Amino acid sequence: MSQTMTETAPTPMPPMPQTTGQPASSTLEQHQDRTFLKRRKPLQSLMFTLFKLAVVINGAALVIICAYILYYGTPAISWEFLSQPPRDSMTAGGIFPCILGTILLSYGSMLIALPWGVATAIYLHEYARPGAIVHVIRLAINNLAGVPSVVFGLFGLAFFVTLLHMGVSLLAGMFTLAALILPLIIGASEEALRAVSPTYREASLGLGATKWQTIAKVVLPAATPGILTGAILGIGRAAGETAAIMFTAAMFFSPSLPKSVFDSVMALPYHIYVLATAGTEIEKTRALQYGTALVLIVLVLGMNLLAIILRARLQRRLR
Repeated sequence: MSQTMTETAPTPMPPMPQTTGQPASSTLEQHQDRTFLKRRKPLQSLMFTLFKLAVVINGAALVIICAYILYYGTPAISWEFLSQPPRDSMTAGGIFPCILGTILLSYGSMLIALPWGVATAIYLHEYARPGAIVHVIRLAINNLAGVPSVVFGLFGLAFFVTLLHMGVSLLAGMFTLAALILPLIIGASEEALRAVSPTYREASLGLGATKWQTIAKVVLPAATPGILTGAILGIGRAAGETAAIMFTAAMFFSPSLPKSVFDSVMALPYHIYVLATAGTEIEKTRALQYGTALVLIVLVLGMNLLAIILRARLQRRLR
């Protein structure tokens, strides 16, 4: 029995409609993103405007203060003012002992604080194990950085002047200012060490160097520019402090220069304070007050500029 097989051609499938647009979910997400950006843009513009306004206000305040001091202090500047000691109850003469005392106090405190600060930063970052003790040490350092300078002055009076029998002297003032700027130097030095790439340490250790050799020959040279940044900030703060030295180092008046570190010194910040508050003829010394303030600003800028030049030379040498 034969059956006739009829082959039917397969029915072609209708073509799928081609979509020219994106899926609905993607379109919705793009719409939501555009809406979010439109809402965020006014807030971003407002915040940028506030930031710019803050910069303008701070810059204008700095310019006004410097211009005011420059305008009233320039008439007092002369060679006699810069090279002679005060005379006539500090209503005439110059401020040379004050300039010398400020330089000695600033650089002397830095010579004491910088080695201790860098050594402490090396221990905290390179050797100390993370834990409660290290956390407490860092917390204490951060708190000391915010302590008012008058507290350091009273500490220097009780410890260096009285307990160690240094008296009101240049040496006591140096140690007091060193304690004042020590937290600043520790923080800056630790950040500088943290900024050194770990590959430097790994390469040095891989070549067979010990950990101390790696720190001394590789890490410290690379971190020196950052450490000097902390030193610059420390010098600026030490040079402008009054409360920290009025109990430990500064004296009201001296016609002669200090002969040893155990002698008292005159300093520009304390001299300004004396002329403005405790002078015999305050109004008569008004020009001297502004002139002394102008010299202090220029002196701090000069010391900072010297450190910046040294830092730039070290950076070029390391490249």
